[in-house]
Amino acid sequence: MRIGILTSGGDCAGLNAVILAVVRRAVLGYGWDVVGIRQGTHGLMQDPPQAIDLNDHVNNDGMLRLGGTILGTVNKGDPFHYPMPDGSFADRSAEVIAGYNKLGLDALIGVGGDGSMAILHRLAKMGGINLVGIPKTIDNDLAQTEYSIGFTTAVNVAVEALDRLQPTAASHDRIMILEVMGRDAGHIALFAGVAGGADAILIPEMDYDLDALTEHCLNIRKRGRNHALVIVAEAVKRDDGSAVTQENDGQKIRYGGIGHWLADELGARTGWETRVTVLGHVQRGGIPSPRDRVIASAFGVHAVDLIAEGRFDRVVAWSKRKVIDVDMADVIVGPRLVDTNGTMVSTAKGLGAYLGTPPKTVRTAKTV
Repeated sequence: MRIGILTSGGDCAGLNAVILAVVRRAVLGYGWDVVGIRQGTHGLMQDPPQAIDLNDHVNNDGMLRLGGTILGTVNKGDPFHYPMPDGSFADRSAEVIAGYNKLGLDALIGVGGDGSMAILHRLAKMGGINLVGIPKTIDNDLAQTEYSIGFTTAVNVAVEALDRLQPTAASHDRIMILEVMGRDAGHIALFAGVAGGADAILIPEMDYDLDALTEHCLNIRKRGRNHALVIVAEAVKRDDGSAVTQENDGQKIRYGGIGHWLADELGARTGWETRVTVLGHVQRGGIPSPRDRVIASAFGVHAVDLIAEGRFDRVVAWSKRKVIDVDMADVIVGPRLVDTNGTMVSTAKGLGAYLGTPPKTVRTAKTV
């Protein structure tokens, strides 16, 4: 057998750990060859396809600790609607399929988020590609899995930031606002807010009221504490329902800036000096956490075993402390949002944090 692996979408910690797991299980367990495809589907579009032999990496234990991805990745350029130099768009999906065939692959493992999975699923159906998916996203918003690669490392980074912001907030009588990633879902903000002792946790799944948030902060001061910590997901909107966005490389609009808007509002309303920290891509980099390494290793081994069993169009997932696999069609249904009636929300409220209230209408995620 000769199998390929690619990483697609935004980078995160743990990608090299899953690549290593795939190589070790395939080479040591089955005697197969493993080919790494560079820059996701972009590598397959090239002629010849951009790929490297990964068999020699079987003894490279440093990959377990290495952030990012040695294969590179891409989070733009849908091959079915690919932007061309003249400003037009072209369907280059056939080139991707041709690249897969030129490499002589028997199966492909795709590591990505919901967008990448949807594209790979479509390509596999069109080109007869034997595909197995591995979920990765720091937002932890893929359906059917409790954890995705990269999430716990991103949470660890956010918690460390809160730990560092708390003493400086106390030293200067300030409200410190930490803006974290979370394009559609607020899992990072919620988990980090609970672990880091945030006084307010704002996530896209919950509606908030500025007057209530202001009163919450003022009550903290009345109880004798001279500072407050607020964590907010980047996709949280202004109180009028409008999104805070920025242009990205002149190509698309992305979330970002809600922390600064919130600081201006809270500062004016409370009279407290307010400062903002935006973590941004710091959450994606660095050494992967032990949990991310464990999950990546378990995912990689199970993905290879699925190929050995001839079970394709499946995605590995984490459920009830073990690895399972699910139909890919059930994963690409849209983001898994925070359960506003779940344990994490009730825990945060029980600790006295302000979260707002569930929206009156069910929110449907929109990509900005």
